[in-house]
Amino acid sequence: MKLRLWPRSLAARTATVLLIGLVIVQGAGLTIHALDRLDLQRFAQMREITMRMMGVYRAVAPVPAEETERKLSEIWLPPGLTATLSPNPPTAPLPIDSSPAERLVRVNLNMVPMPAILRPQEIRVLGGPQERRMVVGLHMPNGVWLNIAAPIAPLRPWHSPGFLTAFLGMTVAAALLTLWAVRRLTLPVRTLAAAAEALGRDVNAPPLPEAGPLEVATAAAAFNTMAARIRRFVQDRTEMLTAIGHDLRTPITRLKLRAEFMEDEELRRKMLADLDELESMVSATLAFGRDASTTEPVSAIDLAELLRTVLDEAGDARPEAADRLSFSGPPHLTVRVRPLSLKRALSNLVTNALTYGASATVRLIPASQGMLRIEIEDDGPGIPASDLDRVFEPFYRVEASRNNETGGVGLGLPIARNILRAHGGDVTLANRPTGGARAVVTLPA
Repeated sequence: MKLRLWPRSLAARTATVLLIGLVIVQGAGLTIHALDRLDLQRFAQMREITMRMMGVYRAVAPVPAEETERKLSEIWLPPGLTATLSPNPPTAPLPIDSSPAERLVRVNLNMVPMPAILRPQEIRVLGGPQERRMVVGLHMPNGVWLNIAAPIAPLRPWHSPGFLTAFLGMTVAAALLTLWAVRRLTLPVRTLAAAAEALGRDVNAPPLPEAGPLEVATAAAAFNTMAARIRRFVQDRTEMLTAIGHDLRTPITRLKLRAEFMEDEELRRKMLADLDELESMVSATLAFGRDASTTEPVSAIDLAELLRTVLDEAGDARPEAADRLSFSGPPHLTVRVRPLSLKRALSNLVTNALTYGASATVRLIPASQGMLRIEIEDDGPGIPASDLDRVFEPFYRVEASRNNETGGVGLGLPIARNILRAHGGDVTLANRPTGGARAVVTLPA
């Protein structure tokens, strides 16, 4: 399985980039701080060692050569410091130091106040910080070499016990501030996504507040303008359909009245049948437009009870098929929906199963990952694979593979899909391996 290291959400990605940048900057700052402290500690260390050495040198340098040994034995030496007299410069097994350590020693020696006549005639430095030991040879005016050895302690850039604690505290505080800022900055994006989802379910959803930063307010204003245009378009379409339906029903009624006076019985019967079919098509078209733009309020209902009611009504309408209707699932399941619209969609699906498959088996499956499922199966001949999605197109009917006496106009499934999508769900059709079709409804829990 492929491991996804890069976050999917905008907030997580922004926070990740900022935190990585924070770690890099903090690491660089910590490194620079450590290098600066090392330089300061090295300078202070060399200065301290040099001052100790020059304290010994100043005590023995004015003494005649024959008195230097006695004078050196009387001097108190700091811990770790050793001093010897020799006619030759130091020859300890250490490399001659030409690094900044030697320069620091020479600079510090020159800073010690001393008469020029008593200053060392020659200086030799062996070892250094890397060897953790240094030997300095000072050629005194009396011709004797004073060789002083001193240990060099390792440098500690983090010797302050509270430094790392303070540094970690600052890093954690900066990280928390970054996470808080990212959540605040990406909140309008989540709000916009929720508003778009609400608009998809309900065209009359409340507008977004046009407040906050300029970019957020501009986006909210554009979204509200778009929503208003969509509402106006849907309202205009609904009003147009209503007007067409009203205008068509009047001439249809007149034609029915005139057909009643026709003397040819067979012709009158056919004319009335055509007018009934035309009136049914007009009513179905109006219902399609009305259900696509319903303004019914949302309320909490028992979905299991609604499904049982739909099956009971279908059994009452078709008593001969009552024994081929069944329901399974939890006895109660509460959801927030538009009850009348959802009932119409489920009734259309159950009626479709009875009409074309002679049975309807309904299963209610509780929510998984936020979506519940309703499966409606029949025992009919199924649907050609090429038509499984086309049957949701308005006025499309698959008469070649279904019962020819449907009595519908091809709007039952489109109405059902429009209603379910307006609820944030959907419906799909598939053929069962054992025969028949299965309609799968999904709804937000």
